[in-house]
Amino acid sequence: MNSSTTLIRQIHPSFVQDGRITSQAFRPTPKDEDMLSTYDGDQIDAKSAWKHYTESLGHVSDGALGVSVSECEALDLKVTSDPESFPEHVLIDFSGHGRKQIEKRAKKLKLHAETRDWLFQP
Repeated sequence: MNSSTTLIRQIHPSFVQDGRITSQAFRPTPKDEDMLSTYDGDQIDAKSAWKHYTESLGHVSDGALGVSVSECEALDLKVTSDPESFPEHVLIDFSGHGRKQIEKRAKKLKLHAETRDWLFQP
């Protein structure tokens, strides 16, 4: 994983409103302990990540969007590999930021992802 690595984020259907992605898709919830779950795009492609997420893990996803490691780091968000969950798992760390700052950073990540457009949709 390097600065240009794309981090693949699965998008739950509730994060799509009137065909548009909400910033909630890139905002960790309190149960996530300020960590946002993604896939390392250097290790897995978007379609395979979606299949893993929906078939192996049994979750629901409308598709996959992506942000780069450098886009996260520019927002003072640390990116760390978390292979204990599964080999391609990567966390974006929002800890150390207040709720308003988390929301601002989530909105910026969403804009980066929208610029890239869907990496995969079933």
